Amino acid sequence: MEYVTFDPQALDVRTLHPLLLDGIAPRPIAFASTVDPEGRPNLAPFSFFNVFSANPPVLIFSPARRGKDNTTKHTLENVLRVPEVVVNLVDHAMVEACSLASGDFPEGVNEFEKAGLTAVPSETIRPPRVAESPVQLECRVLRVDSLGDGPGAGQLVVCEITRIHYRADVMGEGGRPDAHALDLVGRCGGNWYVRASGDALFEVAKPLAAPGIGVDALPDDVRKSPAFDRNALAQLAAVSELPDETEVNEHKLIELSDLFMDLEDDAVALEKALHERAAASLRRGEVRDAWLTLLAFNAG
Repeated sequence: MEYVTFDPQALDVRTLHPLLLDGIAPRPIAFASTVDPEGRPNLAPFSFFNVFSANPPVLIFSPARRGKDNTTKHTLENVLRVPEVVVNLVDHAMVEACSLASGDFPEGVNEFEKAGLTAVPSETIRPPRVAESPVQLECRVLRVDSLGDGPGAGQLVVCEITRIHYRADVMGEGGRPDAHALDLVGRCGGNWYVRASGDALFEVAKPLAAPGIGVDALPDDVRKSPAFDRNALAQLAAVSELPDETEVNEHKLIELSDLFMDLEDDAVALEKALHERAAASLRRGEVRDAWLTLLAFNAG
């Protein structure tokens, strides 16, 4: 494979910054609500953000120093004086309002009003929440770690979550939020965002019960088959054990009998057809069915 390689130490921040943002994406958005010592609210989005611990519940976001003039943002100034913040998540219905709030408004301007969003009181801290946000995290600031004092330097705001609020309409079965209902957006490079909904959402089963057998344990004919790309091979390799012979023979008799009859005199064509059928099963997430189809080729 060919690569285009950069040395970050050799690049100025105006060149490096977009390279990082364009390539490390999508990033969740921390729509941070803070207050100054006079109680005036500020609201601004930051995409250098994620949750990093469940016990204790800790998230971190970074209102970096501005690249253009090395000034600090009102959010950073506020949390240094009033160490509390609400991190609101952004859904598709409010992404334009979030972008509007990112404007460089003068100190003291209420971005809730500018963006047309509704401020509601928090339970444990002073900054208000964004009522329209599907997820609102009240936080106390544990510390602020400065990574530098030059343009673009990160200022890590380390926060402990004191309350978690979900809009009732995004909750699904089992008391957990539903990914489709959340309809969250993520930040990419430039003016680009990504919407986590519809066909953009997909499931990948985790090999939690036991480690998978691994791609190196797959039969050579499967690993070298053009029917399977890297994702398909990894799906097959994520199983911890293969179906037994009885199950394979039943599958061959019930599901594959016509295919075996049609191609009984052409082993090459039969193997190709079985691989293609197994690949189709994998695209539907039916890994066990794919294995039953592949193992049927050599079944008695």
